[in-house]
Amino acid sequence: MRLGDCARLLRSKNAGPFMLTMDLLFPDTASYEKARDCGLLDREQVALLYGVEPSLVKVFLVPDVLAVKISFPRPIPSGGEGDNDIYGCQYMAKLARLPMRSGTK
Repeated sequence: MRLGDCARLLRSKNAGPFMLTMDLLFPDTASYEKARDCGLLDREQVALLYGVEPSLVKVFLVPDVLAVKISFPRPIPSGGEGDNDIYGCQYMAKLARLPMRSGTK
């Protein structure tokens, strides 16, 4: 199972021209806990996946609404030379495709 299969909603978007934010919402507690505990949503793993410094990645776990929010700097400012996703909406694809392994944390 991939992380994107576990989430009810997985989206990314700009949080201004220099930051990205990703929202993961889960349909039930079991799915949320499985994603939270799989090790893919740790700051270090997100930083490795997106090529940013781990100290710049923010991961917010929100169990009351079964959600995870992740924010980090864009590699290229929105609309800058070489930017291929001006709205930031395709960045979530890398995260969605990751295979989940239970008990890795």
